[in-house]
Amino acid sequence: MKKIIAILLIISFAIIGCKKQTPEPQNSVSQKANDNTTAQKKKVLYVDSYHRGYEWSDGVTNGILLTFGAALNDDDTVDNSGSKVDLKIFRMDTKRNEKEDFIKNAALKATHIIEWWKPDLIIASDDNAFKYLIMPYYRDANLPVVFCGLNWDASIYGAPYKNTTGMVEVALIVKLIEDLKTYSHGDKIGYLSAETSTERKNLEYYNKMPEFSFSKVHMVKTLKEWEDAFLMLQDEVDMLIFENNAGITDWNDEQAGQFALDNAKIPVGTTNPWTMQCSLIGFTKLPEEQGVYSAKTAMKILDGKLPSDIPVVTNEKAKIYLNMKIAKKLGITFPMDYMAQAEFFEKQKQNEN
Repeated sequence: MKKIIAILLIISFAIIGCKKQTPEPQNSVSQKANDNTTAQKKKVLYVDSYHRGYEWSDGVTNGILLTFGAALNDDDTVDNSGSKVDLKIFRMDTKRNEKEDFIKNAALKATHIIEWWKPDLIIASDDNAFKYLIMPYYRDANLPVVFCGLNWDASIYGAPYKNTTGMVEVALIVKLIEDLKTYSHGDKIGYLSAETSTERKNLEYYNKMPEFSFSKVHMVKTLKEWEDAFLMLQDEVDMLIFENNAGITDWNDEQAGQFALDNAKIPVGTTNPWTMQCSLIGFTKLPEEQGVYSAKTAMKILDGKLPSDIPVVTNEKAKIYLNMKIAKKLGITFPMDYMAQAEFFEKQKQNEN
């Protein structure tokens, strides 16, 4: 009898030893456990539509980290030792990979992380995270969602839902065009941007604005196409909006900046700080505003406020940039009071080095 019991115990231990733990879902982002994270902290998953190193995403991320008191490690994991929440990041990487199958698969990976980790709240940044993750999988779910960076209008996704609130991203282009007209010799406006779905959407909303219209539009995919269009537009219009270079496959800041300086004849404006090397004036949105708003709103919801009780807002803050090299090339002198409220592009670039 004792031998039988001993054999049964050995078999039982062998079975237990053979059981495998459920693996954590594999992805390219912050899935490492942080030893300093306490069980009492609420869990927040930040889903970034794009990638680390894309300036807009980095700004949103910095705003979130700053507000929570977290820090980003070199390997893109989060140091939550000083954070108000247990924060993880999943990056969908859909700026560099725009095929719909890739985007849908990235969203599906995010659902696996959500099912495994069970966050208390999701922050979803930019359209793809909302369109491909929140709308199909978590619309009106019990899981609260704070979105940011949705271009122009959340209602195209049927939002807000009962479990969502957020900040819609709008370009401050009307004021930019008003400022460009001060230094142009006519009213014809050109538009130049990367050929991407996001930029097509921006153009669609710009075309609905009654304050202005574009005489010429160029959407490009390569740096050579951009150079050809930029050169052509110098003689076709009186001022130019250079919207975005993200999506131009072989973009080179230094080459494009020198080309713009060498060939500038008309004032060029932009709504993004990373295209200032080619522009005279930048009237730019602040991605940090989106991140700070998202984290602060997340804290309100985690403290018990319902998303449906928090109204959707739009961004309001802006920064003016001036490119003095291009101003000198065009013979433009800015008023002192205008310069006092602006940041000079050359100085800003030096501070980044």
